[in-house]
Amino acid sequence: MGRSSRKGGGMSSQRQLRVGEMVRKSLSECLTRREIIDPLLEIHVISIPEVRMSPDLTLATAFVMPLGAPGKETEIVDALNSHKKFLRGRLGRDLTMKHTPDLRFRYDKTFDEASRIDALLNSPEVQRDLHSDDDNDDNEAGKD
Repeated sequence: MGRSSRKGGGMSSQRQLRVGEMVRKSLSECLTRREIIDPLLEIHVISIPEVRMSPDLTLATAFVMPLGAPGKETEIVDALNSHKKFLRGRLGRDLTMKHTPDLRFRYDKTFDEASRIDALLNSPEVQRDLHSDDDNDDNEAGKD
């Protein structure tokens, strides 16, 4: 079995990670310099925390996080997807690759998930359970 016969969503190769970081940096610079002429994108700050590359490096999925734009996530992702031809051309100039990857933008839900888990861990029910476990551990330690 060769290296390219890997199945499923295994870990990314070193090359995928390196190219993904180069794509992320190029897209971030383009957004920082306001090179895209779009009224929605011009007034919002957009962070790109991660870019995942397909195993053959032909598709780059950029996860975007609009900062200070609650409720406008889908509009911003749609605007970025509508400008992906321009951004792909920009990538072609920045990257030294034989083929420039196609772009796809998705909303990054990582921070939302982290906030949800944090709120869950700080909920009174979980705190009560945590404190009751501590009390049980103290009682068992005193028996020894």
